[in-house]
Amino acid sequence: MLPDLQLAIVAERIRDAERSTADHPMKVLAAEDNPVFQSMLANMLTKWGYTPVVAHDGNEAWEALQQPDGPQLAILDWMMPGLNGVDICRGVRAAGREPYVYILLLTARTDSQDLVEGMEAGADDYLTKPFQAHELRVRLRAGRRILDLQQQLLAAREALREQATHDGLTGLLNRNSILAILDKELARASRENTALSVLMVDLDRFKLINDTHGHAAGDAVLCEAAHRMRESVRNYDSVGRYGGEEFVIVLPGCDAQSAQAQAARVRQTFADAPFQTGSASLQATCSIGVSWRVHPRANEAGALLREADLALYASKGHGRNCVVVHGDIAPFCAVSQEH
Repeated sequence: MLPDLQLAIVAERIRDAERSTADHPMKVLAAEDNPVFQSMLANMLTKWGYTPVVAHDGNEAWEALQQPDGPQLAILDWMMPGLNGVDICRGVRAAGREPYVYILLLTARTDSQDLVEGMEAGADDYLTKPFQAHELRVRLRAGRRILDLQQQLLAAREALREQATHDGLTGLLNRNSILAILDKELARASRENTALSVLMVDLDRFKLINDTHGHAAGDAVLCEAAHRMRESVRNYDSVGRYGGEEFVIVLPGCDAQSAQAQAARVRQTFADAPFQTGSASLQATCSIGVSWRVHPRANEAGALLREADLALYASKGHGRNCVVVHGDIAPFCAVSQEH
């Protein structure tokens, strides 16, 4: 059984999907080469609350379905110039598009073998010409129900994926995910012969915050710390919660000097303003250890983490609220520490 937090996230994602569906009328592709049927289909779809996308032949229909925001409901005439309805069905199913495209095939053919061919090609339903408007409407409604259910399933899957890769409290990458990112960036830096740095960030005297103000205040500080770190790094850097009040930041393309400057910005965002925890305002600082490689090897993740941890330990020894680069003698707090 899913934990309550996971269930809450899944439920919220499903509600978001339902609101999105309700706020935006669903597009319906109407692919028909007969001008009279085109106009009739477009008018009916508009009257029923859909947004019609009219295609005059099979090639136009195929192009419409290839668009990033293409229709998810499609009414395809079997016989059209260019690609016919069955060809389009096969192409759509072979592409494996997600989200799913629900296809309703219109045909004047009544032979059972023809209908079997259409369904085997990937059509979800069919309607023989001439048809009644009410019958088309209820078949579209059935298709929309299926698409709505699929959207909810996709939302639930995305929520579970995020829950598996992100920390439930701070929203940062969790330990496994940030280590996977480090491995990936190391492999890329090794291939491209570029630099890579790692920051190990630890909140100073965090146990005292929990003991004095309670764990709710401590959680608020952790969340705000996560927000400040995200805001202070580049959009292609990665921030993860390593454990407790300790965080790892992966900095692609950064040598020791650049990483030290980035670490100084992170440290400063903590020191600049107090942390709001409900009615209380707390001062919280951080200590940062930096490790780096100019020409890294793909298997150096463990070494980088150990060196960043040693540098972090040294920054604590120098009085906290400072940055130490592994291998340097002088800590950065000599000029930046606030007492």
